[in-house]
Amino acid sequence: MAAKKSERALVDEWREVLALHARTICELDRELHRHGLGASDFEVLDVLAEKTGDGDCSFRVQELASRVHLSQSALSRLVARLEKDGLVTRGMCSEDRRGVRVALTEAGRARHTEVQPLQRAVLSRMLANPTA
Repeated sequence: MAAKKSERALVDEWREVLALHARTICELDRELHRHGLGASDFEVLDVLAEKTGDGDCSFRVQELASRVHLSQSALSRLVARLEKDGLVTRGMCSEDRRGVRVALTEAGRARHTEVQPLQRAVLSRMLANPTA
């Protein structure tokens, strides 16, 4: 009986994590929508903005996919949208001509800088009270 209770507690905890994630993503989408972005869009901009500081300011699509937890096809569609909006550029990978690199544009950097405090505020609010 104790093992079942422990298993039940584990499942309940997992479902709480999923619910917090879903609530946070919804809140991020709602807040970021005013700036023409969704939560995943911002996450791509945020990862690219962090990369800018180390000299190489681009990611291969496969590297980016593992950082933002999207499938490569979903990420490709998202990057195409961001490129259409002028926020990122795509180019051939110099070390492997089959690969594609994604980099932040100046407009993308500006949008990221504008929206980052809003995203961080949502995260602070949602993670401070995870059961709300």
